[in-house]
Amino acid sequence: MSSSIMGELVTQTFDYDGGRPVTVYVPPVPPEAVVFAGDGQLISQWGGVLEAAGVPPAMIVGTHRLDDEMLRLREYSPVFDAERFAAHETFFVGDVRHWVRSRFGVALPAERTAVFGVSASAELALATGLRHPGLYGAVFCASPGAGYRPPASMPDSLPRAYLVAGTLEPFFLENATRWAVALRNAGADVVMTERVGSHGDAFWRQEFPLMVAWAFGS
Repeated sequence: MSSSIMGELVTQTFDYDGGRPVTVYVPPVPPEAVVFAGDGQLISQWGGVLEAAGVPPAMIVGTHRLDDEMLRLREYSPVFDAERFAAHETFFVGDVRHWVRSRFGVALPAERTAVFGVSASAELALATGLRHPGLYGAVFCASPGAGYRPPASMPDSLPRAYLVAGTLEPFFLENATRWAVALRNAGADVVMTERVGSHGDAFWRQEFPLMVAWAFGS
């Protein structure tokens, strides 16, 4: 957890939507990769897990979620409220990424950049990755919800994708498998991992360093 990390946590509040925090985990050595994530107050705390795993040092840029679950879904999935999703997408892809470049001097190429989400924010990761493969070379998707589903026509250019879901969360396992099949059929490089586990932070946190090692290892 955050109390055991060797790196640093930096939080900045943006003007977006009346004030939205972004928390960044800065590794103790220069990052070799950067992971952008929704549910940022959760995922940004997992830097210590990466340190303990000995994976390539990665910066985590975590955009905080809303407390209201319905508003969170409307921001993270493009199917519920296209206007709100688009506004958050502009903030996530534009404002936050540009701030990271200016504040930390990090401007890594797509092949060293991932977008990550869990549950509802896994839908955000999938949607953002498909829309911006030139920015995010990999999608990390844990236990995705079912609001956003594979489009009938996939983009010509697709990021790599690492999906995981647990045997004790069959609804989310079905969603992850659906995406894995669709992305593979469209020619993407896909890992689909099924593990004994249920829907929750501990399950996702355990998988995170495996995702980073897969995408950014030598």
